[in-house]
Formats: sequence, structure tokens, C-alpha cells
Amino acid sequence: MESIQAVVEETVFRNEENGYSVVQVRLGRQRVAAVGTLPPLVAGERLDIEGEWVEHPQYGRQIKVHSAQAQRPTTLMGVERYLGSGLVQGVGPATAKRIVAAFGRDALDILQFNPERLLEIPGIGEKRARVIAESFAQQVQTREAMVLLQGYGITPALAIKIFKAYGDQVQAVLRSNPYRLVEDVQGVGFRTADNIAATMGIEPQSQYRLSAGLKYALQEAGNAGGHTYLPRPALLRTAQQLLHVEEEPLDLVLDALILDQQLLAQEVDDEIAVYMPASLAAEQEVAVRLRGLLSAMPQHLFPDAEGALGTLEGRLGITLHPQQRQAVLLAVRSGMLVVTGGPGTGKTTIINSILRLLGEGTDVALAAPTGRAAKRMTEATGVEAKTLHRMLEYGGDEGRFARGESNPLDCDTVIVDEMSMVDIFLMRGLLRALLPGTRLIMVGDADQLPSVGAGNVLRDILNSGAVPTVRLTEIFRQDERSMIVVNAHRINRGEMPLLNVKGSDFFLDRQAGATQAAQSIVDLCESRLPAFLGVDSVRQIQVLAPTKKGDCGVRALNALLQARFNPRGPGAAERVRGDTLLRVGDKVMQVRNNYQLGWQRKGPLGWEQGEGVFNGDMGFIQAMDEEERTVTVCYDDDRVAAYEESQLEDLDLAYCVSVHKSQGSEFPVVVMPVVGGPPMLLTRNLFYTAVTRARQMVVLVGREGVIEEMVQNSHIARRYSALAQRLRALTAVEGGA
Repeated sequence: MESIQAVVEETVFRNEENGYSVVQVRLGRQRVAAVGTLPPLVAGERLDIEGEWVEHPQYGRQIKVHSAQAQRPTTLMGVERYLGSGLVQGVGPATAKRIVAAFGRDALDILQFNPERLLEIPGIGEKRARVIAESFAQQVQTREAMVLLQGYGITPALAIKIFKAYGDQVQAVLRSNPYRLVEDVQGVGFRTADNIAATMGIEPQSQYRLSAGLKYALQEAGNAGGHTYLPRPALLRTAQQLLHVEEEPLDLVLDALILDQQLLAQEVDDEIAVYMPASLAAEQEVAVRLRGLLSAMPQHLFPDAEGALGTLEGRLGITLHPQQRQAVLLAVRSGMLVVTGGPGTGKTTIINSILRLLGEGTDVALAAPTGRAAKRMTEATGVEAKTLHRMLEYGGDEGRFARGESNPLDCDTVIVDEMSMVDIFLMRGLLRALLPGTRLIMVGDADQLPSVGAGNVLRDILNSGAVPTVRLTEIFRQDERSMIVVNAHRINRGEMPLLNVKGSDFFLDRQAGATQAAQSIVDLCESRLPAFLGVDSVRQIQVLAPTKKGDCGVRALNALLQARFNPRGPGAAERVRGDTLLRVGDKVMQVRNNYQLGWQRKGPLGWEQGEGVFNGDMGFIQAMDEEERTVTVCYDDDRVAAYEESQLEDLDLAYCVSVHKSQGSEFPVVVMPVVGGPPMLLTRNLFYTAVTRARQMVVLVGREGVIEEMVQNSHIARRYSALAQRLRALTAVEGGA
């Protein structure tokens, strides 16, 4: 990294959304391009750059800017160019020349502190002087705000977001309550606001700080832990660890937040549960709507379902297992059903039987939480399945769907697969779109990891005892040859998987250490598995890691796999995403919901357009536009989305992904390191989830001792949610009535 002093000549290109700029600067007699995220610049300004020299294949040698600060020009020519650039309303090149002739190098100070002196210049009257003074003052405020924000360590791209949110009120907001940024500006976390507050001398015991910390702790409990609430003592402990303050002042501030209804408190299981208002409203509404659907009779009844099912079995030449038979009959006779079971227990057979039994007289909609799961459902049934967001006609804002009470789904039956992935907010969106009498069939594996989003919907529904349920436990004969299926059930029972059985599809590649395991994983993906199975190294093999850090963590393995499969080449376009370089051809994943990101997809009737790319969506970088500074990604369901520079923080490499992020997906081959790590991550249900992602083969790389530790570690972190209790209470009230 070099420190470079230059003078701005002109801005060649600027993206106002994210600040990405191409600026011509002068270094002595040399004129070069400076490229990166920059504040608005004006000809004549001095620019202090931290950056590096790079060679662009088309434009030659240029400066890649990591950070930069603009300084006012000091030379007469610089001041004249600065004022005559069009920056200041009412000042063109001729007027700039007269101002500099009158005031010399002091011209900018006079415009800022003594603008009335403009009246000394012939041709400038009171009205024009006022316009010039106001315009110049606005530019000074903008520049000071940007310098102020970057002085707090805020990146230029985030500084632009903050300035766009508050305009010239930035300084006033920061001085009064910098914690407002956390709620008002996407991308500003509590720690960023807290650093700003500390720099400004705001007391650690400030009510603003304690209030923001409590709300942040509760919000993060939902975002990171999937909780819909925290017990009051747990919230206070979490906030204490975050804020490093005593419990007593926090307790008082929490009371004030509850009194003001910024947070809500209810009794759950004999303890005080504290909710964000949105989470409580969603949980309550899901319980009420589920109970309402349960109470309504389905629109189409099957008085002779038993006979119809027997006829169907004869026509298809199959005999359903009693568990499967029970599930199919309950599904067509009742308004709601949950079918849960592990791999190979016949969930797909049940869905197919329900579809055929309901026949042409019933309109059935199939859905799943992710594009991959919906695609798999379509392939298994021959009937189009959509993502839940697509079926509900997602509207571009979080939780907003075109389908709802005023525009319900036009179908008699909805079957949702991979229910373990559905969080409380998505469940609410689904239930809002169902008319009373619509049959709802929910299918999933309750032993997998729960949803990434808040809530524990599938397990809570099962634990409530309020919804008819069929639990599938039988592994069917046609799957017995698959050690993936056998071992998944062994793992779930707390038994060691059978490893390296001759002719099977479940192997352990023994490696003593993490470094050796990482290298073996790369070799497996590049040559050994493609040669053995005839699969594509990148598209059909997925590496799953239990941890993010370490030699066999997500980050390190992604770096190794990218270097092997998509190395840096001469002239290759790249974009920086944190410490990661993204290139055309890279396998990537969206790592958080972006409800406004537009996409298009080519269909039979032309191009379909929509908004929203979601956490866990996987695809490949298709193109990088140097002029527009966009990165185009084609996702697995053929949606094509163009990312601007500031949106790249939502993309991660996906040669290797965490087991949590793999939920709802299936891959021909799964490769997973088993080399140790924190016990809270190396759990039985995480291992089970990873194994059940594979269709064709599982290869574990590491040590048998680690596998045994994972199988024996049956700890499941408690997820605080009260949907089960609410359903039981509503059922009891209805039963009592």
C-alpha cells in the first residue's frame, strides 16, 4: 500500500449509488486514473490516496484506491478550477476567475466565513451573492460530513449510505444519538455506532447506548440464534456482555423500553419473555391462523378415500407401507397434516400418492423454501413446484407478498416440502394467503437443523400436539443399498456410521491433521471423485464445513478451491468483497436476504422480472461490467441478478459452504472435513443434516475420533420460541368452549 498525493483533474465516471468513481488525477506532469469508492470530487482539489498501482489490461497503469481524503486546493489555478467546475451554483469559469483575482488564495475561506464580501466584485449583486453563498455552504457541509464519517473508520461506500439517509443533518444526528444509525441505515451495526459514540465522548451508561444495546442484543438473538424471544434474565446477560455495564441500569432501561412498547414482555413457561414487537406479532398471528385452518373443513372431502387409495395402488402396482397409507389418508381427509421423517422413509412417495389421489378435480400447489428444493420437488413429482416467495408473489419489501387476505391463493391444497427451513415470518406470509378450507400439508425432517430465520416452526407444530402428524420411521427396501440413508439413520440414533463398506457410497478419507485434510479435499474435488464418478468438480460436488475458521473452515477451503478451479489470470476482471476476490466463473452464494435486488429470468413467454434474492441462493458469476461496475450472477433457478459494488457484501464464495447454509439443498456428492472444532458446532444434528444433503456419495475427510464425538454430541441449542405453547393454549380454549 502506498501513500499518493495527487490533484483532481476530472471525474470520468461516478456511480452515485455506491460512490464508485474513475477520476483523472495529476501527479506532477503525469496524468493517471484513480479507481475506487471515492467521495464526490471537484477539479483542482488535492487528493491524499492510500492505494496501490495496478495494470489494467485495457486502460493501462492506474491507481487502485483503498481510501482517499480530499483537501481544498491551495494554488491559485487550483482554486480557480475548483470554483469554476460547476460545483457552486452561480459561479462559472469567468466568475471564478474574478473571485480569485479579487481574493487570491483566501477565496474559499471568504466564501465560507465572509460571503458578504462577494458584493465587492463588480457584477455580483445581493441575490446572486446569496445563491453562491448558500450553494458553497451546502458543498462544505457535504464534504465535512463525508470526512467526518470516514474519520470514524466508516468505509466510503457506507459513508455515502449514511449521508443519503440524513443529508446535511448527519452531524446533528451523530451528535444527538449516533445509535439511530443502527435502525435507520442498513449495514451499520451496533459496534460501528458504539465506536462513533465513544469517539464523541458519549458516556457508557448513556440511556441511548443502553437502549440501543438491549434492542440490538434481542435483534441479534433472532438473526443469529433464530430466537423469537429471550427470557428477561438471558437478555440482560447478553446485553451486559455486549455493553460491559452493571445489570441494574440495564434493568431500568429495559423497563422503560417495555413501558414505551419498543419491546414487549409476556409470560412464557413461567418466565418473562421479551420480544421485538414484530416477532411477537408474527408468532401470535401464525398460531391463530393455524388454529383457524385446523377448524375449517377442507373444500373437497373424500368419503371413500380408503377405496380410492386401494384402486390407485392397483393402478400403479405398488403397496404402501401402513405409515405411508396413514399419511395419505389423513392428508385427503383432514384440513391439515404434518409428515415428518428422515431420508428414505417415503416422503416423496406420499406426496406423489396424494397428488394422484386428489386427481384432476382438485387444484394443488407445490412449494418449498428454496429454489433448489422446489426444483427437486418438481423433478420428483412431475408437477411444477415454486419457491414460497414466488408462489406468494413476493413484493420487494421484507415480508410483503401480493398474495394475502385480499388476494388469496386460488387452490384447494398446498403441499410444502422442507418445512424445517420455514421461519416464523415466511409461515405467516403463507398462512395469510390461504382461505379457510384450504388443505395444508407440511412435509419435512424435524431432526435437521432448524430454519436460519427466527422461529422453530416445524418442531413447534409437532410439539404442540395440535396438528395431525405422521412420523415415518421405516426405511424402505429400495433404499437399503444406500449407506447414505442407512448411516443418516444410524447417526440420528447416536450410532457410528458404517465407513468404507465395499461398493458403498459413504467413505472416510483418513487424514491426521487439518492441513493434510484440506489438501486432500482439493484433490478429491479436482481429480479423484470426477474420475471415479464422472461428476463435474464444481457443479456436482459440494464441500460442506462445520466451521467458518481454521484450515478446514469455510473461508480457508474456499480460498484453496477458488485458487484451484478459478485462479487469477492475466486481464481477468475481479471485484473485492472484504478479503475475498470475486471472479467471473466463481461459484457464489447470497448470504443475506436482499428484498430489493432485481432479477430477470427467461421463460416460455419471454423475460420474467422480479425482486428479491435470498439467503442461501447459489449460482455462478456470469459477467463483470467494467463500465457499469456490476457483477452478474446466474442462480440455480435461472434468475439472473446484477449486483452493484455496494451489494457485493451480500455475496460469498460457495465452493465450500457451512452446513447451516446448505439446508434445503441436495447435491450429487458431499465432501466434509471432520477434523475437530468447537463442540457447540460439532453436533449430531449438524452431522445428520450434512449427510442428508448428498444423493450419490458422501466423503468425510479427517479422523474417526471426530466422527464419534459428533455422533455422541446430542446437544441441541435451545431456540426460544413459543408457537407450540400458543397452539396448545388456543386448542385448549377451543376444546373448553
